[in-house]
This record gives sequence, C-alpha cells and structure tokens, in this order.
Amino acid sequence: MFESLGFENLTAPEAAAYAGLILGALFGALAQITRFCFRRAIVGDDRRQAAGVWLAALALAILGTQFMVINGLIGFDDHRFMVTELPVAAIAAGGLLFGAGMVLTRGCVSRLSVLTGSGNLRALLVLAVFATTAHATLKGVLAPLRTALGSYTVALESAALPGAGPILAVVLATVLLAYATRSGARATHLVLAGLIGLIAASGWAVTGYVLYDDFDPIALESLSFTSPAAETLFWGIASSSIAPTFGAGLLGGVIAGAAVSALIRGEFQWQSFETPRQTGRYMTGAVLMGVGGVLAGGCTVGAGLSGVPTLSIAAVLALLSIAAGGWITGRLLSASASEAGGSTTTPPLQPAE
Repeated sequence: MFESLGFENLTAPEAAAYAGLILGALFGALAQITRFCFRRAIVGDDRRQAAGVWLAALALAILGTQFMVINGLIGFDDHRFMVTELPVAAIAAGGLLFGAGMVLTRGCVSRLSVLTGSGNLRALLVLAVFATTAHATLKGVLAPLRTALGSYTVALESAALPGAGPILAVVLATVLLAYATRSGARATHLVLAGLIGLIAASGWAVTGYVLYDDFDPIALESLSFTSPAAETLFWGIASSSIAPTFGAGLLGGVIAGAAVSALIRGEFQWQSFETPRQTGRYMTGAVLMGVGGVLAGGCTVGAGLSGVPTLSIAAVLALLSIAAGGWITGRLLSASASEAGGSTTTPPLQPAE
C-alpha cells in the first residue's frame, strides 16, 4: 500500500520511524493518564483496578488485531510468534526473569518509559541499563545464553492457540471486558485503556499493511519495548551510520507523549534514588528485565498487549511466565519485609514509582 500513498522523498523504513513516533506519543499520553502497568495488576495495592485497565486494553487489542487478520489486511504466518519449534525454555526462563525484574524496579518497561517522561530519573537509568543488557543478550556477551536456552524447543503442530480465529477472539475479549467492567476501575480509564489496545492493533496495521512495500520491506511489528530499547541505544551512539527504526521512534514518542501529558496535568516531578540500596535493587531489576525480555521474546507489551492478540501460544506463555515471576518475587519481598518489620522498629525502605 505504501507505493500508493505518493511519498516521493520518504522511504517505507523512514515512514515507519515517524509512525512509531506518533503511535508512541499517543500510547505515552494515555498510559500516563491511566497509570497503565502490568506490574500493578500483579502485585500492586490496587491490583484489581489496574488489572481491569490492562485487560480492557488487551480485549480491544485482540478484537482490532483479529479484525484485520480476518479481513486479510495482515497475517502472522511468517512472524516469529508463529514458529512451530517453540523455544519453551527460553520463554519460560525469560518470563520469570522479566517478572522478577519489573517488581524490583516497581514498573514494567512501558511504565518506566512513561515515568521517564514524567521526570523520574530512576526510571531513566533503569531504561539505560535495560537497553544495554538487552543489546548484550541479543548481539553481545550474553548472546550465548540466549542461543543455549533457545535450543531447547518443543515441536507444535500449530503455533496458534487451539481454535484460533474470530470466535476465540470474541470469546476472549468478552471475558476480559466482563472482568474489566467489574474491576472497580474508573470508566474513563477503561475507555482510554481501550484506545491503548487499539493503538497496539494499529501498530500491526501500519507496519504490515499501510507501509508494506515490496521493494523496501520493513518488519511486521507493533508496540514493544525490548528490541526498541536496544535499537534506540544503538541508533543513539551510531546515528551517522544507521537510520532510526519504528522501535526508536516508538520509544521516543512514548517518553515525549508522557512528558506532555504530565506537564499538562501538573504531574511532572523530578525524582531520583534515595539510598544506595535502592539503586542496587533497581539496577538488578533492570538487568533481569533486559535478559528476560530478550529470552521471552518480548515484554508485557511486546509479548503481552501486542503479542497475545496474534493468538500465539508463544506470546501467551511469555505473558503467563512474566506474571508468575512477578507474583513470586512480590511474595518473597513481602515475606522479607514482614520478617524485617518483626525484628526492628525501623520499617524497611520501599522505593516509590
């Protein structure tokens, strides 16, 4: 379709970077308003309401993505989510690591990107360490770990969920929306979350249909943060030799959109670390998320919000593993805090978002 748009001085990859910037800005603004975060849905004090917001977004992402699949606008047959040799060890281990990391940093990568735009310097440093670790796992010193775990696979007849198609999409979306409407989340937040889900679906449409070009192809992708963080890091230090990608535009857009929203709403505030111990905890979490996000094939947004709507077994396994890792780590931290509280009059320091 890209050829028919009439751009004379813009290639499909260049247009993809701008598209990522726009979609990212919209996501960043909406996520800042709704406090969109998978970690809160797992271990947050308001996890029921947070889960309602997150699942409302997922429901609309499923409907939007599968609508385009049914109408032949996009297809996932050749996408990495649909490989029949499922790297189950890498996905499970990566998901557990990422889930643990997001609890230690008190935010998944999408949330930390939004917080960076809101003036949170803790989140900014976590993003930098996360991007460096992800790049090292993709192409650097940690790549042998990725290769080794990725070699343990399970052969599948089909990489899609059983019964994948319009009926399953409608059933899943109905169940998710039913929970969301009973979660106690604000109606306005649920509506805005639905728009976030449609942005995820739009990402697939933009890269897989609108900007499709036989002569200058681009990758089929949507909202995600693991590969984009690594791509942004590489582009930032070598921009004279490589061009920005959809992912680089996306990450920049999220931070910019969140910053504008925070400034308009009077919620922009500079924040930093309070103690060395807190810094160490956040850095540990960043490393775990960097390794885990690559092994799992994505983060809570890349494998979750964007991946699950493809009805891929790999994406569902990744999201469930992340949830398990977050829940287990949350329980361990709660138990540790209870023991510390029982042995001293000084409450343990808990980092704030």
